Amino acid sequence: MIVSMMQIIFEIPGLTSIKEKRRVVKSIGEKLRRRFHLSAAEVNQDSLSFSQIGAAIVSNSRVCGETVLQKAFDMIEKENPVRIQDMKIHSEEF
Repeated sequence: MIVSMMQIIFEIPGLTSIKEKRRVVKSIGEKLRRRFHLSAAEVNQDSLSFSQIGAAIVSNSRVCGETVLQKAFDMIEKENPVRIQDMKIHSEEF
């Protein structure tokens, strides 16, 4: 069993309230769950304009899991009003 994980840190420019940030982050999490069947959550809520999302998928191959995560990252980058600061993908075998 392979668990592939992704961490994304991004900036959401132009926010004026925590409610706006929550709307954007929740939308991204829902897209990840619905389109890619990933487990996803916001893992750092300390800043108004920055967010950190963690996502994971279980598969039978490292290549399969990391390919899905890369496609999910591409979707976030293209379809959302965010500036990516950092992104990491890592897989572990259990």
